[in-house]
Amino acid sequence: MKVLITGTTQGIGKAIAELFLQNGHNVVGIDRQSASIIHANYVHYQVDVRDYPYLPQIDNVEILINNAGTQNEEDIDINLKALVHITEKYGVQSDIKSVLNIGSASGHTGSEFPEYVASKGGVMAYTKNVAQRIAKFGATCNSLDPGGVLTPLNDCVVNDAELWQQIMDETPLKRWATPEEIAEWAYFLTVTNKFCTGQNILVDGGESINYHFVWKE
Repeated sequence: MKVLITGTTQGIGKAIAELFLQNGHNVVGIDRQSASIIHANYVHYQVDVRDYPYLPQIDNVEILINNAGTQNEEDIDINLKALVHITEKYGVQSDIKSVLNIGSASGHTGSEFPEYVASKGGVMAYTKNVAQRIAKFGATCNSLDPGGVLTPLNDCVVNDAELWQQIMDETPLKRWATPEEIAEWAYFLTVTNKFCTGQNILVDGGESINYHFVWKE
């Protein structure tokens, strides 16, 4: 299948692109950085997802994965507005089989930076909107909403022993996901899945179900 993925130069997006390539798909990447994947079936466009007039012409996209995102850097413009423009340009059309938006557990819990959680909450709602509109093509649209993932974006807390211990205290499985694990979820939701749609799939190691129950012993 022809797969378009945004944010493919590192972290989750790169892992997703590599998994699709391993499985014989043709992958097109959009990222503001230069390509970090070299493969015969990979085409890379170096462009910022916010630069709507300069987005490349890419026809016959069958799977769209909106992965590009940021924290504390015009979050709403990048994480939400650009995602909407990308989806309307490449995803809402008759060749589409699946759209997947990479959201965040913070969109469910609200427990992060204000504009970040607002942007990811918007992604969750927009996912349901798109699911309704592409159903006529027999296509699905879901959001995959990870909790902690071991990516360069999170190095500042992963490499801080005190902060890391606090985070592990809040995470029942006592670890974070690897980008490769999230890529497997992305592959399942876009290739294997044909019926689940309009859903916000939370994958966070149980962090969002944690609670502190205080009672007299």
